[in-house]
Amino acid sequence: MTATPAQVGIPPATPSPGRLGAERRRPAETAFRLLLMASLAVGVIFLGILLVYVVYRGLPRLDSRLWENFPSVRRPERAGARSAIFGTIWVIGLTALFCLPTGILAAIYMEEYADRERWFNRAIELNLQNLAAVPSIVYGILGLGVLARALALGQTILTAALTLSLLVLPVVIISSREAIRAVPNSIRDGSLALGATKWQTVWRQVLPSAVPGIATGSILALSRAIGEAAPLLLLGAVTYVAFNPNSLGSAYTVLPIQIYNWISQSREEFTVLASAAIVLLLVILLAMNSIAIFIRNKYQKRW
Repeated sequence: MTATPAQVGIPPATPSPGRLGAERRRPAETAFRLLLMASLAVGVIFLGILLVYVVYRGLPRLDSRLWENFPSVRRPERAGARSAIFGTIWVIGLTALFCLPTGILAAIYMEEYADRERWFNRAIELNLQNLAAVPSIVYGILGLGVLARALALGQTILTAALTLSLLVLPVVIISSREAIRAVPNSIRDGSLALGATKWQTVWRQVLPSAVPGIATGSILALSRAIGEAAPLLLLGAVTYVAFNPNSLGSAYTVLPIQIYNWISQSREEFTVLASAAIVLLLVILLAMNSIAIFIRNKYQKRW
């Protein structure tokens, strides 16, 4: 017959404090996880309902008339958003051309070359964080007063693109800095140890490794720019344009302005048309995101 621990004088084992603490924390962790899942479900469900509603309302006008015809004030059944589509492509294309190279180069300087102990660089970092939270209407006032009037650029595509570039530039710089900062220092040290210069290390090692993060931040910034209407209203974006823009000095409209104009109309047909234009804007946005995801995955596999 085998003796028990108590019979041979061995005291019973007691749970360790760490195990007791883990068992006590388990219900709290489960409740917190359920809370996170519920929050995610609420956001996804409401987003799905909104998308289904917009697609359902705009389905009767999701045809070639939407992107082939120009806007019409009196005949909504023949109205389209051709000029707004071309204006959106012009404005967002120029915004990307202005802000992405500037923002990425500024991020490289701040992370790889700037002396963080100097008060000037610390002031720049503080201002970048503050500018990222400034309302878009403030940038519209800045663009109207400085670009459109003081510099005499007028109410043109160039003014709109420069204003939106100023709006999203802090976001591009901050996200690019975070992506560059995430690159391990061992990559830099190895490159410099093999005789590469500072610029060669940044160009051939650091930047390719940071491209996925930079692409993600850039597409988020451009996604914000493509949906902005408030600064463009201040800059004089025309709500009715019956021609396609053909130069930097052309008058213009964009899809958010066109949607705002149609929503403000009293006739039901314009509301349906606005819903179809919202779906079209989402398609353009998803196409931009797809390009960014392709670039990110390409560089992730390579590096």
